[in-house]
Order: sequence, then structure tokens, then C-alpha cells
Amino acid sequence: MSAPAATGDPLAGTVALVTGGGRGIGRALVEGLAARGAAVGLCARDADQVAEVERAVGRGEGRAFGVVGDVTDAADVRRVVAQVGESLGPVDLVVCNAGAVDGSECPPWDVDTDAWWRVVEVNLLGTQRVLREVVPTRLRRGRGRVVSLTFGMAVRDVPDYSAYSVSKTALLRLSGTYATAGADHGLRVFDVAPGVVRTQMTQGMPVMADRTRWTDPALVVELVAAPASGDLDHLSGRFLRAGVDDPDALRGAAGRAIAADPAARRLGLRPYGEDDPLADRPG
Repeated sequence: MSAPAATGDPLAGTVALVTGGGRGIGRALVEGLAARGAAVGLCARDADQVAEVERAVGRGEGRAFGVVGDVTDAADVRRVVAQVGESLGPVDLVVCNAGAVDGSECPPWDVDTDAWWRVVEVNLLGTQRVLREVVPTRLRRGRGRVVSLTFGMAVRDVPDYSAYSVSKTALLRLSGTYATAGADHGLRVFDVAPGVVRTQMTQGMPVMADRTRWTDPALVVELVAAPASGDLDHLSGRFLRAGVDDPDALRGAAGRAIAADPAARRLGLRPYGEDDPLADRPG
């Protein structure tokens, strides 16, 4: 059964799925999208967190349906998507938020390789499993939107958090491949960096110990809701940053400037100049 249409917001009647929706940014997204009229499915590994988010959204007269599951487990992902579809209807918007970060700060040669790989599995493999399960159905319907939560570490070298930065960089490429492959089928894909939101994860990172300025979660919700509603389809495949990018500006001149430059806000190789032999042949 599809979500009942509400009035006054472009997301009214939309069915969204938010991974990692039990706490932090994920919970803020579930509550924020539901407040805008979307019916929101969420998954997380902690059953108590899932139940509490369901209760919180229900108390606000929103609609949320939670399923306990691990995005790195293929069977769990199939079950989550199936149960959300049965409860709320076909998923229109996927927000890939589930993530993990390196457990300690150290150079890449000193990491515990198994722990390092687990971070990559959650951030990258988990996203691919979810998209592989949801996107084909959306393509058959001729439309669908994906938002992947990334981070500024994706676009610079951060040796003390190598697993996190490597996985988030790979997510940019994954989004680009989905955006390009799905463009003619109505699929639109966006990477949204939330800035630094005060969460259990960020507060546990030594690099954030002295931080005093945090991104307001409401800004993240706003920047995720804008592409979800279709306002930013011209920026599919691009990197957006909460707290820096204003959705109204992206709908206007700033968005047109980004869209006019094929390389803007995309992962790619920057040539050293016009004489660079790779300028036109990066491969």
C-alpha cells in the first residue's frame, strides 16, 4: 500500500528508504523526511534503535516502518527492501546513510586489515547491495532517486582514516556509474556530504575532540530533500555539501553553473594544462 498523500510538500506521498536510520544523521533524515510527508522505511542493526525511531516518528504523526538488518548481508537487504515495499509501497527514494569509520587514527600501514576492510564493506559494499536490490525495480518504473551520504574525506587524502576516506571516494565513483548508466531510464543520483554533524560516531573520532562548530542536522535534511523532490535533477551525479550549498542557490544560478561544467563536482583527473596529453584522454 502506497503512502497517503499529504499536502504542501513535494515529498508528500513519496516512499523513502533510509539505511543506518537508527541514530545520528540517519535518524534525523527519517524524522525530517517523514515530517515533510514521506513514508519512510528505515533499517539498522539495533532493534531498540529501530523501534524508538518508529515511535518517535509516529508521535509526530509521521509514518515510518523499521526493519532490523545489516546492509552488508545480501539476505538482510532483500528482506528489508521486501518488507518496506509490502508495508509502504515501492521505494521512490533511497538514502544510503549506513556507515562505519576507522576505529583508531593511524597511518594505513599500521591498520588492522580486517577492521579496515569491514569499514569498506559497510560503506561501499553495503551501498551496492542496497542499490542492486532497489534500482532495477525503479528503472522498470522509469524513475527513481538515490542519495548517498559521503564526506569531505572522499576528496582529499586523510591517512589517519584511510578506510573511511578510501570507501567514501569509491562511493563517488559508484554514484557516477549509476548516474550515467541510469540517466536515460529516469534514475537520478546524488552525493551529499553532511559536513560534521555531532553524532556518536563523530564524537568518538579523536580528530574531532576539540571541535566547537557542528553542522545542523536540519541542513542535511534540507539538502537531501531537495534532490529527492526532483528540484535538482540537473545535478545528478554531482557532489553537494550541507552547510555550504544552499538548495535555493542550487536551483538557480549556482546549480546552472555546476551543470554547465561536465567536470564540476565530479570525481576526476585534473590535467596540469592544455598541453597535458591526458587532458582529453584521462583513461
